[in-house]
Amino acid sequence: MPEYIKNNVQWFPGHMAKTRRLIKESLTLVDGVVEIVDARVPYSSRNPELDEIIKGKPRIILLNKCDVANKAATSIWLKHFSDKGYFALAVDCRTGKGLSRFESTVKEALKAVIEKNKSKGLENKPLRLMVVGIPNTGKSSFINRMGKNAKAKVADKAGVTRQNQWFVVGNGIELLDTPGVLWPKFDDPEVGDKLAFIGSVKDEITDRELLACRLLESLSKTKPEAIEERYKISVSDDLQGWEILEAIGKKRGFLIKGGEIDLERASVIVADEFRAGKLGRITLELP
Repeated sequence: MPEYIKNNVQWFPGHMAKTRRLIKESLTLVDGVVEIVDARVPYSSRNPELDEIIKGKPRIILLNKCDVANKAATSIWLKHFSDKGYFALAVDCRTGKGLSRFESTVKEALKAVIEKNKSKGLENKPLRLMVVGIPNTGKSSFINRMGKNAKAKVADKAGVTRQNQWFVVGNGIELLDTPGVLWPKFDDPEVGDKLAFIGSVKDEITDRELLACRLLESLSKTKPEAIEERYKISVSDDLQGWEILEAIGKKRGFLIKGGEIDLERASVIVADEFRAGKLGRITLELP
């Protein structure tokens, strides 16, 4: 687990364990699964337990927030998932980009289910899909965008949806929303870093300054121009994160009593602006 996630806070709360049970129990009610991942970290934002839990159900993977991910990298991920036998779409659930293809993709993914229903004289039977994903990947935004009258709680922070909710979104499709669920431990510390960067781990249980430093160090090695263009400072891959953070705070005029740089304020700005795509379209990992 990354060191900036405070050890005295239980970051895997009881409702997440309950969610795993609900997913297992609800699988008999659905024909397929919609898994929503963050297009900036498609590997790290997938719950590895889902493969075992979901097993044979048809799956559609939505690479959400594609508007703030690198376009070429997203294309690579789409091919990767397709090669693995999944149906995959690049979407932005807030604006609706890419979601016009969702209905046709559902019908293609559930072709066998549709044919089975027809053979039983149940042509009008709704296609039911469970929506799953880790916190803050955009499940509720997806449901609200798909159904004009559908309403699910939405917020730009982790852990908003706390119980299963059904939504009729039209065209014979019904969606079952589930709370976002992480897994009990990080086998790879880099995964923990990336989840904290995108906000899937609650900010309240992280050291924000250290989080911002980790993010800046990573970007200084992989995409230094993103930092330079946004904050009008020069960076090199040998700079430490706190040095870059100080330079940003100084450039923005974030000063506190005594003329010291307000690193806390600078940290919040860096995290918020990265998540909002203000540093450019960035993907942090490839297959």
